[in-house]
Amino acid sequence: MSYFFQIVVSGIVVGSIYALAALGLVLVYKSSRVANFAHGQIIAAGAFITFFLTVRLGVPIFFSFLASMLITFFLAMSVERIFLRRLIGEPIISVIMVTIGLASIFDGLIYLTPFGSENFSFPTFLPTESIVVGGVSISWTQLVGVIITFVLIGCFSWFFKKSTVGISMRAVSDDQFGAMSVGISVPRVFALAWATAGLSAAAAGCIIGNITGLNFETLHAFGIVVFPVVILGGLDSILGAVVAGIIMGLIQQFASGYLDGNFGLNGTGDVMPYIILLIILLFKPHGLFGIHEIERV
Repeated sequence: MSYFFQIVVSGIVVGSIYALAALGLVLVYKSSRVANFAHGQIIAAGAFITFFLTVRLGVPIFFSFLASMLITFFLAMSVERIFLRRLIGEPIISVIMVTIGLASIFDGLIYLTPFGSENFSFPTFLPTESIVVGGVSISWTQLVGVIITFVLIGCFSWFFKKSTVGISMRAVSDDQFGAMSVGISVPRVFALAWATAGLSAAAAGCIIGNITGLNFETLHAFGIVVFPVVILGGLDSILGAVVAGIIMGLIQQFASGYLDGNFGLNGTGDVMPYIILLIILLFKPHGLFGIHEIERV
C-alpha cells in the first residue's frame, strides 16, 4: 500500500509541474487562438537563466528565480511583438509554422552554448534528507516545488478573475470585436498573454531543473508533453490545465510504476500521455473543461 501512495505523491509532484507549464499554452491560446510550439524552449531558457545567474554570477537563487521570470516575461513579449503581431489576421497555419520555426531557432541558439550539450544541476540549498510519512517519502526539493507551483497557480487564477488586465484578457478571449468596441487594446492583450506565458514557463523550468537536473532535452520536451495535458483539460480552460496536469501526472507515474515494473515494459510512462491524447480527441475533442463553440452561418 505504501508503494501505491508513493506513486500518488510522485504523480502529484509531476502533475503540478505539468499544470504550471500548461498554463502558458492555455494563456496564449485563450487570447490569440495560437498554439505556441516554442513553449518548451522558453521553459528551458528560464531554467538556464536561473542557473547562470546563480552559479556564474553568484546571485542568491531566490532572486535568480524572480529575475529569470522577469527576463522571460520580456523575452516572450518581444517574440510576440516582433514576429507574431505582424501575422494578426493571417491564416492560423502561418502563425503555427512561425512558432515551430522559432522553436528551431531557439534550439540552435541554445546548442551554441554549453547548456545545449551538457548536464548541470543547481547548487543544494535545501535539506538533502527526505520527509517520510507512513512509508511515503518526498524530498524537500519536490515539496518546495509543489508549494511554489500551487502558489503561482493561485496567483494566476486570481489575476484572471479579479484584476482589470485579467478581465480584459478574458474579454478578448470571448469576443475580440466586442472587446475592441469597449476600448480594450487587443494587440496589447496579446502581448501580455505571451509575456505571462513566458513568466509561467520560466517558473516551471526552474522547478523542473531543481528536481530533475538541468538537461536541455528534458526541459524543452516538457513543452511537447504538456500538449496532451492541455487537450485533456481544454485548450481554453485554466482550471482544466490544473486538473488535467494532476490527472496526467498520476497516469504517467502509475503506468511507469506498475506496467514497467510488473510486465517488464519500458517507456510506457512516456507514451501514455499521447495515448490519452488520442482517446480524448476521439471522444471528447474539446477536453474536460473546454468550451464547445457552435458557429452559425
